[in-house]
Amino acid sequence: MFALFRTRQTLARFVPKLGSLLKALRLMAAARRQRRALLRLDDALLRDIGQDHLSARAEASRPIWDVPQHWRL
Repeated sequence: MFALFRTRQTLARFVPKLGSLLKALRLMAAARRQRRALLRLDDALLRDIGQDHLSARAEASRPIWDVPQHWRL
């Protein structure tokens, strides 16, 4: 009985942390995917969004954990 109780307590503490970790990994993957897509845009498309190759390259070189503040909930 005691072992079962301890297992449930451990799971209760672990599951929310696992959810937070998975959310963070999804955000990092999205950031990486979007930054790589930004590098594939040509000059005309970059101009349409008010960017140039230098700024696109700078954005793409940011670490994957460096996401906008409004992404972090």
